[in-house]
Amino acid sequence: MAKISPKRGSLSTVIRSFKSIVTKNSRKINPNFKWQPRFYDRIIRNNNELNRIRNYIVNNPKIWKRDRNNM
Repeated sequence: MAKISPKRGSLSTVIRSFKSIVTKNSRKINPNFKWQPRFYDRIIRNNNELNRIRNYIVNNPKIWKRDRNNM
């Protein structure tokens, strides 16, 4: 198992540690804290990708009503 486990200092280990610390501290404030289900972490690799994601964040709420009407 040691060969396939994430290595110390790897990105997956850093993210797992970050999320663990956030969870522990958040549960001191709100014992029901949970991470949002059904999402994925994404590494933003350049400015074009960053701008595309920013655009999505800004514009996505604008289509919520339209999406709800289609349900």
